[in-house]
Amino acid sequence: MKYIEKLQYITHDLPHLSHVAQVQMACEAGAKWIQYRCLSKTDEELLTEINLIAEICDDWGTTLVVTDHIHLNGKADIQGFHIENMEADFTILRKLVGDDITLGGSANTLENIIRLVNEGADYTGFGPFAHTATKPNDLPLLGVEGYSVMLKKLKALSVEIPILAVGGVKFADVESLMQTGIHGIAVSGAINLADDFIEAYQDFYDVVKG
Repeated sequence: MKYIEKLQYITHDLPHLSHVAQVQMACEAGAKWIQYRCLSKTDEELLTEINLIAEICDDWGTTLVVTDHIHLNGKADIQGFHIENMEADFTILRKLVGDDITLGGSANTLENIIRLVNEGADYTGFGPFAHTATKPNDLPLLGVEGYSVMLKKLKALSVEIPILAVGGVKFADVESLMQTGIHGIAVSGAINLADDFIEAYQDFYDVVKG
């Protein structure tokens, strides 16, 4: 089983802070897992930015995962991909990238999770926990209870996969979420928009790793 970090930091298109700057700050704060999420650039622009980010991650010993863009596999130093399309066929994707690349998928239902497990995903970002402006959607919000209920269902079915809460997670939510037994948290806005980026990251880290 691959190593899946408990606190996953997700970059975002921000007017005041580039993806490269976000990654640099996250790594300085101690990030060991970066999910580069940029859906607004051409392949050439993406590769230019990913190569810069990969150098930073390499310097800090940080895992680099790219949201979607799986066609870029092998063109940059990317350790994994997170696929947001809940209908994606992970059996096909696994054959495309091989066994060494980490593959994560988004999920919102028990059926989503079971399919990801059966098709070879390494982890799932399960959400949304709450309203999020980072990735707007009309999916039902899970709240803390949603994670607790889902983990009980998975245990009853003997289904195992690292579950990460994602979507609108704020610092005040982390302790109660971790108490449900989830593997960890994926976070973007609560760190990106904080008054002190590095302090916010480290606050999350302390509770998730606690």
